[in-house]
Amino acid sequence: MITMVVFDLDDTLYDEVDYCRSGFAAVADFLAALPDSSSAGQIFTALWNQFSAGNRTKTFNAALEELDISYDGEMITELIKVYRSHDPKITPPADTEDILNQLNKKYTLALLTDGFLPAQQLKVRALGIEHYFKRIIYTELLGREFWKPSHRPFEILMQDLNEKPQTCAYVADNEKKDFIAPNELGFLTVQLIRPARLHSEPSDQPNAPARYVIHKISELPKILKNS
Repeated sequence: MITMVVFDLDDTLYDEVDYCRSGFAAVADFLAALPDSSSAGQIFTALWNQFSAGNRTKTFNAALEELDISYDGEMITELIKVYRSHDPKITPPADTEDILNQLNKKYTLALLTDGFLPAQQLKVRALGIEHYFKRIIYTELLGREFWKPSHRPFEILMQDLNEKPQTCAYVADNEKKDFIAPNELGFLTVQLIRPARLHSEPSDQPNAPARYVIHKISELPKILKNS
């Protein structure tokens, strides 16, 4: 019987693309305040077009070159800092809050998320969901070597909340990394595929797929009840 439900954050409890949009807007405002720069609107459009076209690694560089704004490595580092430390303008979807409210009455809820600090903490604060979770693990605080697919953060959750693998479920989105550790530990694993998700690549590892796949978070309670 499942007694604890652990959630991933990005593209599980909200659409990560909304965070990206918010971060690019913050970067655009920062750049627009510099002397002889383009307008915030022009900068945002360039950033968003690069990102939407699939440029996820050199977005800032390509947009600055498109706008003929000179930059160096120090500037790119500063823009990354602005992006990761901005106060995000994101909200949880209505169905997420409905399900968290519903499950919170029946299960112990926890959150386990990879990602850079303080970005992940700022996301949780902006979403206003911290109160739902008895324990939150930001794997960055454990060390980069303990990002998923490390077993360690899942083991810490079980130890802290006195749970066993067979009583735990993990709900996440990314087949490439999210389910390997909980599958190996014996968790029930559920992949939530949101329409706007950023990570859709399948994994070629046999232990990577989740046991269940859902397309709406509202499908989750039935799986938990029947498991």
